[in-house]
Amino acid sequence: MRVTDGIFYVGVNDHEVDLFEGQYRVPNGMAYNSYVIMDEKIAVMDTVDQAFGQQWIANVENVLQGRKPDYLVVQHMEPDHSANIPLFLEKYPDVQVVATPSAFKMMNQFFSMGDRVNKISASNGEALSLGEHQLHFIFTPMVHWPEVMMTYESIEKVLFSADGFGKFGALDAEEEWADEARRYYIGIVGKDGPQVQNVLKKASDLDIQIICPLHGPVLRENLNYYIGLYDTWSSYMAESEGVTVAYASVYGHTKAAALYLAELLRNRGIQVAVYDLARDDMAAALADAFRYSKLVLACNTYNMSINPFMNDFITRLVEHSYQKRTIGLIENGSWAPVAGKVMRGMFEKSKDIVFAENIVTIMSSMKSENEAQLTALAEELA
Repeated sequence: MRVTDGIFYVGVNDHEVDLFEGQYRVPNGMAYNSYVIMDEKIAVMDTVDQAFGQQWIANVENVLQGRKPDYLVVQHMEPDHSANIPLFLEKYPDVQVVATPSAFKMMNQFFSMGDRVNKISASNGEALSLGEHQLHFIFTPMVHWPEVMMTYESIEKVLFSADGFGKFGALDAEEEWADEARRYYIGIVGKDGPQVQNVLKKASDLDIQIICPLHGPVLRENLNYYIGLYDTWSSYMAESEGVTVAYASVYGHTKAAALYLAELLRNRGIQVAVYDLARDDMAAALADAFRYSKLVLACNTYNMSINPFMNDFITRLVEHSYQKRTIGLIENGSWAPVAGKVMRGMFEKSKDIVFAENIVTIMSSMKSENEAQLTALAEELA
């Protein structure tokens, strides 16, 4: 696939993977992207997942048409992008590998390659000329690994963005970009908001016409839309007004309260997303918790603490720097309910969290007084 006159896509689609990074459901597969820049000298941008090495090499050869590459630019050492470095160097032993110093350290950790690599250790802001095309290296540590760099090609105004602006899903999946990009960003990059903000500041000084990520489609039009979402996500602001209701329920009583509240909110014109944390996609629940301005957690007391699925969910929220939100609490217990106290305590180090004044406490099953409490909570959140 031709990206521009001189830049070609040579990546692959993976429809066999069920869990990306061993945890994220990917019903529409994944894309592992790689690119070739054809010029007086030729640069290949990153490799692909181990399972697709031969297919990727064939894609590269099809573009090269008998020519040999001069450079392999390694922007990110995660194995879904770097696993075929040894295969590539076996095929093209004279190629020079361009990467950050910390990437070369990781390269040796993964592959024990030692002196077999012809290294060009990139410097931040350094340029590499391919002839007409000029590659400018931009160090972007912790977006989302410490060795990462992005590359700006200044003639065709293309940003090779590493994992930035990526999404779940193979390239042949017909789906909106934002939902799977949000789920990808929040799950994988979400904790690194300040570092992403630094990247966006650097990018604001560049004339970017095309973004070539390592996952998901090449982005060509309305780039301010994608950049704007990244700005919102990385600054931890709500993307939309609304409420995410996440519940963990053993016998259905806590679920009933959560659904009752959700209906009250919908009747007031509020956008609501509801998740059963034991059954629904935890990554989707996490993404919607960041998407909307308010969150309600409904949980039963369990072993004098909280339901394990709720524990997992809140742990993920905190690990991903959840902040700048209002949280409502619904607790349940047949004796000594402590779920509300435990859930609130898990956010004690989180920034700018406001808890709703109306806390709902259910003793075993929902009663009329609980309906009144839920109505008051709905009014407060509306």
